[in-house]
Amino acid sequence: MGQRPLMHKLSIWQQNVNKSPSCQHDIISNIHLTTLGINLVALQEPVLSGSGITIAVRDWITIYPTNHANNPLKTRSVTLIKASVNSDSWSQLYFPSSDVTVTQITGNWGKITVFNILYITMERVKKR
Repeated sequence: MGQRPLMHKLSIWQQNVNKSPSCQHDIISNIHLTTLGINLVALQEPVLSGSGITIAVRDWITIYPTNHANNPLKTRSVTLIKASVNSDSWSQLYFPSSDVTVTQITGNWGKITVFNILYITMERVKKR
C-alpha cells in the first residue's frame, strides 16, 4: 500500500462552540465539512468530559494543547485534522498555554503553521 500524497489545498473551519455538546457534535459529524473540503477544524471552548476528553468522531484526529495532560479540564482549544490527511504531513508544535494549539502542516504548496487561539478580552473576563 502506497503512502498518501501531500495535501493540495488546506481548508480550515474555525468556531467557538461555547462548550455546547450539540454545537460541537453538529459541526464534526455533519457532511457539510466534507462537502466544503474542510480538512482542519479549529475549535475554541470545546466540550470536555470529566476526564478532559472532547467530543470527536472517527473521521477526525484530535490535537490537544501541548500542556493538556497537566490540567485537562483547563483546555480551551482543540484542533481536529481529517483522518484521511497523511500523518507525515503535519506535526504539533509546543506552546505553553491551554488556550493555544499549534499545528504545522506541509502540502504541495509548502509549509504553514496554524495557531488555534482562544482569545479572551478583559471585558469578558470581568463577566465571568
